[in-house]
Amino acid sequence: MPSASDIEYHGKSAAHQFFDAADWFSAQAGLAPELARAAFALGRLEGAVAALEPEARAGANRRLALIEVEAMLWAQGTPLRREEIGRDLMEARAGADLEAMRLARWGIRRLEGQGDPRELRGFLGLHRAAVSGLDELLATRPTGQDFDAAVEEFRQLAGQVAALSPLVRAAALRVLWRLCGLSAPEMLAEPATWTARDMAEGCEALRFVPLGRHGRAVWVDAGPPAERMARHLAAVTAGIQDARHELARVADWQARAQAAMAGVKGDNAGRVIRALAAHPLLNAAMLEDSAGISRDTAERMLARMKAMGLAREITGGRRFRLWMLAG
Repeated sequence: MPSASDIEYHGKSAAHQFFDAADWFSAQAGLAPELARAAFALGRLEGAVAALEPEARAGANRRLALIEVEAMLWAQGTPLRREEIGRDLMEARAGADLEAMRLARWGIRRLEGQGDPRELRGFLGLHRAAVSGLDELLATRPTGQDFDAAVEEFRQLAGQVAALSPLVRAAALRVLWRLCGLSAPEMLAEPATWTARDMAEGCEALRFVPLGRHGRAVWVDAGPPAERMARHLAAVTAGIQDARHELARVADWQARAQAAMAGVKGDNAGRVIRALAAHPLLNAAMLEDSAGISRDTAERMLARMKAMGLAREITGGRRFRLWMLAG
């Protein structure tokens, strides 16, 4: 069998040789109960995020994106903790692998809704290749007209499974992505990010469908379509459930913090609690802006909440400190 990077095999591309859309439609028909469970779980998560205030909604998407990218990078063999990624996004350099951090920044931005998935060159950031250089993983990707041809083939074959439910279509599209050679074989974050966005078709509050740690079971996968799709739906359902648990954890913390700070006069405590719940990470300046309080008040409240075990500082420094909720 030829590798996914082979351009031609017996007169046809590898993608056309080994991809049969009918197999995927048959797989979907045989997994109707599993698809219904996954769709129900997604609807509940979408409803939970949609119910949040705009600032908290954006924060929830960022929180879930940090978890997702962390899982992708660990599965790819370039581990970064979500706190490190968050620090880098806020320009508080974590001193981690620069290439892995570049990929993490790209993944977070795309999962938060930046970039048009229909325009693959821009979505993957390839327009910057001439000035930024290519790392070893990207060096094996087709370039120029070869890349455009691969994208065209991907679009043609993806059109054959467009009628699949978005939640199961991702399993087929990951296979197609590999067969068309849109990314290097070792680069799983790119197809994982693209399909996460594609699965969220029709969602208004969610920007992507999270798989989290369960994505490791399917981002690199093998087997016939029915088996791949079954594993994929299991990962989708479990990932969505984990995402709901994460949002519930934040809501529980908010309730505990409000009870613990009930004796503080005025409404500053409530404002700080809401800001910490809305943002995965923030500094005193962000808290000042989000809560509408002075910098001194922000720093005093953070120090008080740290002493109460409600907040923690992650940099360990005395300047450019970053805070998150604790517990």
